[in-house]
Amino acid sequence: MSQVNKNDGKIHELGFELLPVPPYSPNLAPSDYFLFSDLKRKLAGKKFSSNEEVIAETEAYFLARDKSYYKNGIKKLEGRYNQCITLEGDYVE
Repeated sequence: MSQVNKNDGKIHELGFELLPVPPYSPNLAPSDYFLFSDLKRKLAGKKFSSNEEVIAETEAYFLARDKSYYKNGIKKLEGRYNQCITLEGDYVE
């Protein structure tokens, strides 16, 4: 039994249904719809002289976020998933 199949059983045991997801969907990737959009706005127009400066600024940004930032972003995934199902996979803005 593969690892995926073992996880499927546990998911069903916990009362959840495993839904098929396309290999990549910008509608359902947290990095696309919430994680990096705010970071891009914060970094817009800034000039960096090294990769290290970019890394330091990015790390500082994420360290400054509290747990609710991440929790709320993941909670939005359910609504986006439902919207994607309703639209039969069409793009969600």
